[in-house]
Amino acid sequence: MYRFMEEIKKARVLIGQQNRPAAEEKKMRILVVSDVESKSLWDYYDESKLKGIDLILSCGDVSHRYLSFLVTFANVPLLYVYGNHDTEEPEGCTCIEDQIYLYRGLRILGLGGSMRYRPGPHQYSESQMRRRIALLWWQLKKNKGFDILLTHAPAYKLGDGDDLCHTGFQCFFDLMDKYKPKYFIHGHMHLNYGGRAKRLQQYKETIVINGYEAYIIDVDVQNGDLK
Repeated sequence: MYRFMEEIKKARVLIGQQNRPAAEEKKMRILVVSDVESKSLWDYYDESKLKGIDLILSCGDVSHRYLSFLVTFANVPLLYVYGNHDTEEPEGCTCIEDQIYLYRGLRILGLGGSMRYRPGPHQYSESQMRRRIALLWWQLKKNKGFDILLTHAPAYKLGDGDDLCHTGFQCFFDLMDKYKPKYFIHGHMHLNYGGRAKRLQQYKETIVINGYEAYIIDVDVQNGDLK
């Protein structure tokens, strides 16, 4: 009788484990574009090339017509920040400058523009970029940080260039050190520039991605958090 009751207890435990909901896991495929229009995606477009894409992120300095084309045929949200050469708004897309945008559990912080090197829009000194970040204090607190930092310019000496135009911002390190985002995605530095321009790098806990032309990221999101 005792052994029989023990077997019942074991069965109940197993049944409970089977009925317990597993951690909800979602996979998201993100297309990143920046700086030059991909001929594969535009000139030689085929619907299969955008199949399975859940979100598009633009780091700036691509044609507004190109972005409108992508958002139309992919039929998914396209979030963008400005590059230093951008002058027109793409239709059907969402600018996320100076804000944390929430999408399917992802917290995406947008800070476009380059280092100021001449008169013109979307250019900032180091102190001006620091000021932009300081003004985000409430959004950062309310959202408990962010998962993806989306910029046009890279961080200083981390995939940037030696000339003033392509110098990165030191204050981006402060954001990564404090909030430890999973990804830092930038553009501005063409991969054919050589030097420090690299597709993938690592800074502490953050994966740094140069989104030049086009790059796909597969992200695992579990219970609203990046894995």
